[in-house]
Amino acid sequence: MHSVLQALSSGNIEVESSRRLADLKKLDALAIFLKKLDTKIYNGEYEVPVRLYFPTEEAMHLEPDQRSHFSVLLFFHGGGWVTESVATYNRVCARMAQATGCIVASVEYRLAPEYRFPTALDDCYAAAKALYTNHSILKIHPDQITIMGDSAGGNLTAAVCLKARDTGDFTPKRQILIYPALYNCYTEQSPYPSVQENGTEYLLTAVKMEDYLKLYESCPQDRQNPYFAPLLAEDFSHLPKTLILTAQLDPLRDEGEDYAKKLQAAGNDVELHRIENAFHGFFALGIRFLHVRESFTYINAFLKGSEE
Repeated sequence: MHSVLQALSSGNIEVESSRRLADLKKLDALAIFLKKLDTKIYNGEYEVPVRLYFPTEEAMHLEPDQRSHFSVLLFFHGGGWVTESVATYNRVCARMAQATGCIVASVEYRLAPEYRFPTALDDCYAAAKALYTNHSILKIHPDQITIMGDSAGGNLTAAVCLKARDTGDFTPKRQILIYPALYNCYTEQSPYPSVQENGTEYLLTAVKMEDYLKLYESCPQDRQNPYFAPLLAEDFSHLPKTLILTAQLDPLRDEGEDYAKKLQAAGNDVELHRIENAFHGFFALGIRFLHVRESFTYINAFLKGSEE
C-alpha cells in the first residue's frame, strides 16, 4: 500500500491528463437514476450552471414553492480550482442529498488556468447571492441554506462567506469546510507541520498544491488576498456558524484546524473534527466507507443542531 501511495503521489500537475483522469467518473451507469435537475444563475452575462440533487423522487417533482420546507446545501466541488466538475461529483452530491435529507445545489464554476482568480470565486458568489436573495429556482428562506465545499471548494466556501460579510449582500448562517485549502504556501516555508509531515506520500502533495496555486493565481500578488487565502484575513469576526472536518494524513490538516481556532477566537460558533487515518479526498469515496459515514454523522448533527 505504501508503494502504491508513493507512485500515485509523484510528479507535478499536468492539467489535461489530470482532467481526463477525473472525467472517468462521468462514466457512471447509474447516473440516469440520480434525482437531479439542471438550472442556472447569472454572473453578469455569464450563465453559471447549477445542478440540483433531491433527497427523494417526490421532492424532485414538487413545484418550487412546495419545496420551501427543505434545507439546501450550496456545494462547491474540489479539484484544486483546476479539475473536477459537477458531473464528476454526481455521486457525491446525490449521496449527500440522501444522507442529509437536504436539496444539494452544486455549482459548475469556471476552472483555472483558463479562468484564473477571482473567476471561480465570482461564479460561486453569484450563485450564493442568487440563492440567498431568492433569485433562483429554489425559493428557500436564507436561514435554511448552508454553504459547503471540500478542498478547493472549502476555500471557495470560506471566501464567499468572508466576502458576504464584507459586502453585506447577504448573511450566511452556516458553512461546512471539508479539508479546506486556506493558505498561500506549500513549500518548506509553510508554518504548518502537516505540509512537511504529509506532503509527499499521501496522494495530495505539497508540490501539487503549489502547482494548483500557480494555476489559480492571476498574478503573485493574489496570494496575499484573503479571498484567495482566507487565513490571511485581518478580521475573523461575524462569520457563520462553522463545521470544519480535517483529515489526519492531509497536508492541509493544520491550516484547516488553525482556521477553526481563528474563527473561535473571534467569537464565532465553531465545531472541528479531525478524521483519524484519513487521506485528503476521502469525502468523494462511497457511502459505505468508514470515514465518509463518520463525516455524515458530524454533518447531520451540525445541521440538526443549527435548526434547534
